[in-house]
Amino acid sequence: MGPIITVKENCRKCYACVRNCPVKAIRVHRNYAEVISERCIGCGKCIKSCSQKAKVIADHVGECRRLLVAENPPIAILGCSHPAFYNDIRSGQLVTGLRRLGFAEVHEGAVGVDLLRKDYLKNVAQNKPYPLITTHCPTIVDLIERHYPQLLKNLIGLVSPMVAIGRFIKSRARKDTPVVYISSCIAGKFEITAEQTEGAIDCVISYQELSQMFKERSLDLKRLGETAFDGIEPKRGRLFAISGGPFKALDIDSEITNQDFVETEGEDNALEVIKDLAAGRISPKVADIRFCNGGCIGGPGKNNRLTTFSKRNLIIDQHLNQNLYYRTKSTYIADIPLPNFSRVFANKHQRPKTPSSERLRQILQATDKYATNDELNCGACGYTTCREHAVAVYRNLAEGDMCLPYSLKRLEEDHIQLTQKYELAQHALKQEFGTTSIVGHDPRTREVIRLIHQVGPTPTTVLIRGESGTGKELTARAIHAQSQRADKPLVSVNCTTLTDSLLESELFGHKKGSFTGAISDKRGLFEAADGGTIFLDEVGDITPKLQAELLRVLDSGEIRPVGSNASAKVDVRLIAATNRNLEQGVAEGWFREDLFYRLNVFTITMPPLRNRLGALDELLQVFIAKASTRVNKNLVGIEDRAVQAMRRYHWPGNIRELQNIIERAAVLTRDEIIRLENLPVVFGELILQASDEKSHDTLKTQRQKHVTQIEKNLMTRYLRETNGNVSAAARLAGIPRRTFYRMLERSGLNGSDFKGRDKDETIPRQ
Repeated sequence: MGPIITVKENCRKCYACVRNCPVKAIRVHRNYAEVISERCIGCGKCIKSCSQKAKVIADHVGECRRLLVAENPPIAILGCSHPAFYNDIRSGQLVTGLRRLGFAEVHEGAVGVDLLRKDYLKNVAQNKPYPLITTHCPTIVDLIERHYPQLLKNLIGLVSPMVAIGRFIKSRARKDTPVVYISSCIAGKFEITAEQTEGAIDCVISYQELSQMFKERSLDLKRLGETAFDGIEPKRGRLFAISGGPFKALDIDSEITNQDFVETEGEDNALEVIKDLAAGRISPKVADIRFCNGGCIGGPGKNNRLTTFSKRNLIIDQHLNQNLYYRTKSTYIADIPLPNFSRVFANKHQRPKTPSSERLRQILQATDKYATNDELNCGACGYTTCREHAVAVYRNLAEGDMCLPYSLKRLEEDHIQLTQKYELAQHALKQEFGTTSIVGHDPRTREVIRLIHQVGPTPTTVLIRGESGTGKELTARAIHAQSQRADKPLVSVNCTTLTDSLLESELFGHKKGSFTGAISDKRGLFEAADGGTIFLDEVGDITPKLQAELLRVLDSGEIRPVGSNASAKVDVRLIAATNRNLEQGVAEGWFREDLFYRLNVFTITMPPLRNRLGALDELLQVFIAKASTRVNKNLVGIEDRAVQAMRRYHWPGNIRELQNIIERAAVLTRDEIIRLENLPVVFGELILQASDEKSHDTLKTQRQKHVTQIEKNLMTRYLRETNGNVSAAARLAGIPRRTFYRMLERSGLNGSDFKGRDKDETIPRQ
């Protein structure tokens, strides 16, 4: 594992890490972007650029804790940049805190620079025929080893100051004494695992990780006293952390006019010098290159609260401070030969595959880049050019849909397609259910509409009762359209079309492998309707087992997929419908009483068509218009004989039967009028029956017709005199109100016809 890890769940694929990585050590997967350890140089640019904290420094706190509880406690080394991080405490207090954590000794990492001074001067004095590159910065070393192997010979064959002091301490302390290095540099986490430096340092932690350990132990460093450093007090090594510090600490002449010695830091400058050296454009004697801005004080684990100049001053103050406490052990100043500080560098460069021109063209065309003008080179994908991105796709480092213009174009096309599909679906719904939810101005239809207006805006559970074909689903759609959930899904399921087990899976979903044929996880209809409405048609047909599960869902608001132990919250409004007598079901035991009362909160009873023939003319207009569209004929109406026959028919299939008969007649008619002969034979028989009855009309029948007409005339007069007030009209007529209502229904009259129709009596068009 490298020094940087990816928190997959935090990644939003913004490609900021790809854009900022100087060596493109990022591989983009379908759901996240991860660091490729084999290409990473530990610069930390991806960490800084990631706003979602999907890229973080690898946590070695656990390893450090393990060392602290070992039989032989570890030695801590504070990197030379520590005064710039712990700026509000004294170094002696920091030492005390480290001792409290369990470290046996605390050393200054700056000593490593002093240890390397003689070896550096010796290498410089050799006057090599090619430029030498210092090896203090692990990021620069990794950059050359992994990406610029042609410069391997230019690297000075010495370890970094961190490794130097690690080897020094291990040569003086007990053999098994672990050493922990604390720094702002995270590339050091890479460096200690290299074969050439392994064993010098056991663990590298950042200043943030150390601060975390102090917090866990509730150590307030400001309240602690001071403790002396162990080891050797550095001379000029403390200057190493800042810009210009390395040459100063190593006693190398680096005057600005001396072109033999080049010093630079910061990503852009470092890469420029590396490229110039690789191309042979510059040839200094020694190049000191550090990747971070300002030197080590600008490392990924830096103090972000302070400016570079503030941190630089803190380092200089530490260098000039002669009052730091030291209790150097004799073993560190004993006349013992120094360890070997040399190092060999390895070629870790992985030559990537190069696509052929044809393959490159195919990749470009896959993102609609057919001509040079199509290659925008906008950099939104994180790569400088479209061709660079295409090469990354070929190398399995990137994905084609990382191209922003291409993705936007696809989204626009998808939006258009979805819009078209939506419009087609809306058109299909209009064909299936018409433009008006409920048709008719007869008293019973008006009552249904009134109830819909009342219950629609509420979250109340509704039970719709009525014979098959009376429009129960239309009523459910009308309730949903009137609700506050109208912009959310309305999911319908016919409980009679599926077996018990399949219905349970359909309603609540299932987990993969929960039953034969469950080859993947599936969302249930309750989950699909979350936020909206679910309509259970023919709910009286579900089994007791499923009734119990449905009751649990209604009570808890949670669904549990088949084969799962976990429940999920859903927010749905339930509308149920049935043509069965549920009260009888409760009495006979085939329907749960508790579920019945849970469903029967608000009931709407749909009248059969035979009891609302007053709406027949309106229904015929709607269905003829719909049939005209479906069969592609310009139908203008239906003949009177056909209507008369329909009025005498019992309509066992109700409105659904009427709609089907009209569509059949529309297919059969040879002109623009639906005629009696286009209807099923039973309607012709009804007309013949009516004619026969008329020819055998008796005196009694004639008398009844006259009585009915007189009765209707009288009721009309009473209603006019009372302005449509039925109760007042009944009193005026001297008969009970209930009797008067029956007479009104028999005569086809309604009190509201005499006082104007209420504007809210119809369902608005959908």
